Amino acid sequence: MDLSTRFAGILLENPVMPASGPLVGDDEKILYIARLGVGAVVTKTISTKAAQVPRPCIGATQSYVMNAELWSELPPERWIKEILPRLKRELKIPLIVSVGYTKEDMEELIPELDEFADAFEVSTHYVGKDLSKIGEIVAAIRKHTEKPIFMKMSPHIPDPVGFAKVAKENGANGVVAINSLGPTLKIDPNKRIVVFGGKDSFVWTSGPAIKPLALAMVYMLSREVPDMEIIGVGGIKSADDVVEFLLAGAKAVQLLSAALIHGKDIYKRIVESLPRVLEKYGFSSVEEVVNTKLEFEVSCSPNHPRVDLSKCTFCKTCEWVCPYWAIFVHPDRREVVVDEEKCFGCGLCQTRCPVNAISGVMPVEGRWL
Repeated sequence: MDLSTRFAGILLENPVMPASGPLVGDDEKILYIARLGVGAVVTKTISTKAAQVPRPCIGATQSYVMNAELWSELPPERWIKEILPRLKRELKIPLIVSVGYTKEDMEELIPELDEFADAFEVSTHYVGKDLSKIGEIVAAIRKHTEKPIFMKMSPHIPDPVGFAKVAKENGANGVVAINSLGPTLKIDPNKRIVVFGGKDSFVWTSGPAIKPLALAMVYMLSREVPDMEIIGVGGIKSADDVVEFLLAGAKAVQLLSAALIHGKDIYKRIVESLPRVLEKYGFSSVEEVVNTKLEFEVSCSPNHPRVDLSKCTFCKTCEWVCPYWAIFVHPDRREVVVDEEKCFGCGLCQTRCPVNAISGVMPVEGRWL
């Protein structure tokens, strides 16, 4: 199975990378992640000053991660004199150097970092929503490097397509979509306190909960700016998720929150399971997935649910969640009745059935969230 992918002239053995964050905060961490079999690595965001990070700064559930981290807590001098030279000597896969944030920061950083980078990823988290500033930042970077430039888009950008077009017009090769969602907040009602965060107590949220938004952004950009290279990030936790992002228009993917939730070996598990998952969906290579165009099935006529009573446990989940009061479960009679006059064909029952006993409404099988 050929897992290789190419973007902006860079060849990766597979499309999986860590996203910028705490797991890639120095050379030891980056080399550890590289040994897990990823196709490339990304550094934590380097800026002109070391970040003063409030602690505690990371919390997680099964569905999301909340973090108050900023950029690298190490000064740029340490990256330039110690960390990056070691990576240049020992790393055997492409290195994407993440940098931030302003035009002035880029003027100072890029000349010092250029010799170490195979490409640059540029965080715009704290730059604001003014697209003209985004353009200025890209132009400032391009003056100092011929390496590929990928602008990392925050989900609060009001015009994602405009963001990509401005980045491209000023010399960027691609977009990384998307960064963490925010501002978000965590409150402890017992102690009447905001649990963690900086001076304003707001934090960023990432992980599986933001995957639908990330997928939509990747697809939107790939459709509206088709000559823009896209790296997809946001909520990936499995090889199946990787396939979805590639189908949406990404050439490669990044993940980090899933490793904070499920453990750092998730990179190895995803890479190792990717051939089997590609085969399951009928693909012979990553390139074939990337080149596949999505299709749509749209109808305003309802399809009504079909219930496989051999699978049904009569748990009543479908009845409880139905927003149209159209499905009724009778455990004593081992019967499920669908009132087709009331049924809107919305699909909720099929997606919520815990044993995949309902079909016929959605164009997919079983639970899909």
